[in-house]
Amino acid sequence: MNAPMTATEDLLYVVEDGIARLTFNRPQARNALTFAMYEQMAEICEAVNADRSIKAMILTGTGDKAFASGTDISQFRAFKTAQDSLDYEARIDRVLGTLEQVRVPTIAAIAGACTGGGAGIAACCDIRIGTETTRIGFPIARTLGNCLSMSNISRLVSLIGPARTKDLIFKARLVEAPEALALGLLNEVVPDVATLQQRADETAKLLASHAPITLEVTKEAVRRIRRTLSREEGEDLILRAYMSEDFREGMDAFLNKRTPNFKGK
Repeated sequence: MNAPMTATEDLLYVVEDGIARLTFNRPQARNALTFAMYEQMAEICEAVNADRSIKAMILTGTGDKAFASGTDISQFRAFKTAQDSLDYEARIDRVLGTLEQVRVPTIAAIAGACTGGGAGIAACCDIRIGTETTRIGFPIARTLGNCLSMSNISRLVSLIGPARTKDLIFKARLVEAPEALALGLLNEVVPDVATLQQRADETAKLLASHAPITLEVTKEAVRRIRRTLSREEGEDLILRAYMSEDFREGMDAFLNKRTPNFKGK
């Protein structure tokens, strides 16, 4: 049995019997991620890669309300320049790219809402298990008026196709568990949170028992097949969204709990 490696208030990380478990631990904020949490997640992924005793990794959230609800919106208040927007999306691409390239199988155990950046994290994982109350989506067209990173768009198109990607984002809807299973956003649905954690553990142990190099090279081969848009290819799109009046309006409306008034500017 391995001892806990890292534990902070917002992001918990332990390794036990070759299984790493990362838990988003801000239930009071629906497990929304701060910039510091993103960076710590990347560091944990690098630690997993360096520790050959680790055979699988589980990502989950505290409580039954949310896996992760994306980036904490208050983090955007500091955005003043175009470079702030580019730096943010570069951070997201780097961190989620690090997660996607973890050498061991990754399992997202998803209870409740899995939205925005949280859904982006789940899309990076190899297996996604949800409960009957799981809801997945990117409601930014209704809330913030920003955009997904180029890598997140690429992953989503790879998972569910271009038409369904546009349908999901254009309609700003959260997909319920049965539809998410049919679309491929989930691999499996279980009844409740207790069963979810049990099933994630069982799946991790199963994968840990299999030939690690077979899993590693298969995972990397699949990743290489999918073309990922580079940040540079999408800089004009990122700036178009984040420098718009609509984004400022969406952020203010979200933080002040009112309906945004988007004007397409």
